[in-house]
Amino acid sequence: MSHIESSWKFAEELVTESDAIAEARQHSLEVGVDAVSPAVGAQLAVLTAASSAKSIIEIGTGVGVSGLWLLTGAPEATLTTIDKEIDHQQLARDAYLRAGVPVNRVRLIAGRASDVLPRMNENSYDVVFIDADAASVIEYVEHGLRLARPGGVVLVAHALWNGRVANPAARDATTTGYRTLLTEVSTSPAVISSMSTAGDGLLSLVKR
Repeated sequence: MSHIESSWKFAEELVTESDAIAEARQHSLEVGVDAVSPAVGAQLAVLTAASSAKSIIEIGTGVGVSGLWLLTGAPEATLTTIDKEIDHQQLARDAYLRAGVPVNRVRLIAGRASDVLPRMNENSYDVVFIDADAASVIEYVEHGLRLARPGGVVLVAHALWNGRVANPAARDATTTGYRTLLTEVSTSPAVISSMSTAGDGLLSLVKR
């Protein structure tokens, strides 16, 4: 194991998850949902806390792991979360209840993000978190930047796509999409961007 790999492992194992998040993570494993890693979750909490987020929208509910981390940093925020898998959303709803999140703090929308997002109000969210259909990541980021208020944060999970983005030999459509996204935002005057290697990569954008 290289020193970089051992550092990643150390960073992941350093994070202590609450009982509610640990239980949700176990459920995610059982149903085959690839939840954000503990280190990425901790970063989500730090970013929502640092931005004093009051309104969060999540594209890709999963079973509630990422939502719980987002609300850990912003316990007074309202979370709107979108997913096409109704069964997964029910598990997420149960996870929020077990964690003591008031029901009026979470709005679950069942449907395809590509259908739902055009109906959401622009410039309305402090934080947009994207962890859904990887093939549509560029479309979702475009929507995310529209929905985020000026100074708001757009976060993209799995931005290194299983290590394939850094491999020039990987040229499938999804990997190329992530690579194109990262290249474009790195030079865009519309955002301030940062790429974290935690977990499978977390791209952070601040809308200018």
